[in-house]
Amino acid sequence: MNAALREELVRMAEEDKRVRAELVAGGSSFEGYHPTMQAVHDRNAARLTEVIGRHGWPGRILVGDDAARAAWLVLQHAIGHPDLQRKGLVLLQEAVARGDVPAVEAAMLEDRIAFFEGRPQRYGTQFGWDEHGELNPLPIEDEATVDERRRSVGLGPLAEDIRRKRAEAARSLERPPRDRAGRQRQFQAWARSVGWRT
Repeated sequence: MNAALREELVRMAEEDKRVRAELVAGGSSFEGYHPTMQAVHDRNAARLTEVIGRHGWPGRILVGDDAARAAWLVLQHAIGHPDLQRKGLVLLQEAVARGDVPAVEAAMLEDRIAFFEGRPQRYGTQFGWDEHGELNPLPIEDEATVDERRRSVGLGPLAEDIRRKRAEAARSLERPPRDRAGRQRQFQAWARSVGWRT
């Protein structure tokens, strides 16, 4: 095991979580992609790119469970780096096949990429505020069979996830955006600017 890399990955994920918690507590994380959070994500993405280039995907075998999970979190949050997330998905899927990471991690990243590319997700792991001000899964392909796909990667029923996500949002005081249409325009412009959409 690479102990130094393990410690570094854990520190990267801890910083991500700490900054997010500070922004949530201050109420400034709910109105778009906060520049402070983006700076953390960009810095972590650059370092993860270097790690992948040198070691391949840092899974359980290389860095242990906690750091492998930390690397996944860094990748999941590297939203301004489409090429890294797409490459990371391939690496995660290969790591799942050899038992080096849990299948749910690849599934969640696959859903996130689908959302950013403007496609329906497969597992229902990505959520957003709908036009009625409710937190719901973003569009899902073949929704009738989503619980079967979720079960295949170790996720529980979608209905349970919806209840949990809404409860978490209520506890964190997260609310729908004040200007949903404006927020969607802002998101579309950002997605084009970083290369998710044309």
